[in-house]
This record gives sequence, C-alpha cells and structure tokens, in this order.
Amino acid sequence: MTTLPEKTERKLGLVIDLDTCVGCHACVVSCKGWNTENYGAPLADVDAYGQNPVGTFLNRVHSYEVTPEEGTPQLVHFPKSCLHCEDAPCVTVCPTGASYKRYEDGIVLVNESDCIGCGLCAWACPYGAREMDSVEKVMKKCTLCVDRIYNENLEPDDQIPACVRTCPAGARHFGDFNDPESQVSKLVTERGGIDLMPEQETKPVNKYLPPRPKDTLEEIDILAPLLKPVAEKPDTFIGWLNKQLDKI
Repeated sequence: MTTLPEKTERKLGLVIDLDTCVGCHACVVSCKGWNTENYGAPLADVDAYGQNPVGTFLNRVHSYEVTPEEGTPQLVHFPKSCLHCEDAPCVTVCPTGASYKRYEDGIVLVNESDCIGCGLCAWACPYGAREMDSVEKVMKKCTLCVDRIYNENLEPDDQIPACVRTCPAGARHFGDFNDPESQVSKLVTERGGIDLMPEQETKPVNKYLPPRPKDTLEEIDILAPLLKPVAEKPDTFIGWLNKQLDKI
C-alpha cells in the first residue's frame, strides 16, 4: 500500500466557478487532446462514431437543472475531474504503489508501468474520477497537466493545465492553495469556495465556487407597447384605417 505525505510543499489545484461555466466542453476536448498526445499512454478512443464507442476521459462536464426555493429553475454545468485530495483513498488502497501523491506539489499521479489494472483505486475514489483505459489496461486520471506546468519550453501563459488555458469563459483557475496571496486562495476566501462531498473526509484540494444568487425582476410583457391601439379616436388616417379594418 502507498502512504500519503503528511504535508506538501505546495498545494496545486483548481478553482472552478460554477457561476461562470457555460458547459461548452472546451475543457473536455482540450484535456483529451493534450493527454492523448503527451504524458503517459494515449487515451483510448475506439469506434468513436460507431455503435459501441469506447473512450477514456480525464475531465467531464455534467449539467443539472436546479430549482431553488425561490426563483426560477437554473441550469448548472458541473465540471468534474480528479480533485487531488489531501487524504486520497485511491492512493492508500493501491497494492503496487502505482498511485501516489507528490510531496513537492500535492499532485496525485499514477505510475502506469507499475499499474496492474486491478481497479481498486477506482472503487475507492468517491468521485468517480478514475477510468480504466480499455486499450492500455491501466488506470487513467487527471494529472493536472504536470507535463505542462513544469515545461520550460512553453510560454509562461501556457504553463497551466490545458483545461484552464482553453476555457473561454474563464471559469477555471489554477494555482497554489498554500499561498494565501495566490488567485485561487483569494477566490476561495472571497466567494466561499466549497468542497465536493465533504462528508467523505478526503479533503479535496480542488474547490468549487457556488453560483451567485440571480436577480429577480417583475415579469415584463415586452410586446405590451406594441399591442396598444394606434389611436383612441379615428382623428388621423391611421386611426380611421384601423377602425375600418376592425369592421372586416
């Protein structure tokens, strides 16, 4: 079994703004593209346009219609991937040590050369954030784009996870939660960042910003001005014509 570090030098992770996410799936596409071409074994994508498509994704977006106690229903888009938990059960359950949490930055990774495909980590993860690659027969998960964030051959703006770099709505943020002055730390403090399923006591690093309350306005009939009579009395040609048409 693999042990977890008592603490990490940095605590890298994501803040996802549920108020801003538009559910475009750009993060899903960019994640699939980057991780198929670069770090580790390529992600499976078999019979993509056939009757039995099989594929591996490290990031998914679920959409839910939520009806608040007051106000109208809202559509909430919920991106989900590995949360790089501080107390990660997927790591401690691994019989070969293939799953591990890095001391230097807290990222949870899988050493694919040591993975035997037993699936125990997927059973242990309460978030369903791990997927067995049907072709490579190894467990795949979000790497937080570790091969991007430390890649000095990339421009500084590109040294962030692919999902963050590509998000057109700016709903995803990346940084060090151990740094109180980082953008992610400030967002969590200012907006009340929350854990996913805190009752599991996994202490997820990634945080979600809840949707802001929506403004409530009185119902306005936008057609009302157009439905007013042209004239109360037929004292103009338009008024006379309107009266004649009413007789037809």
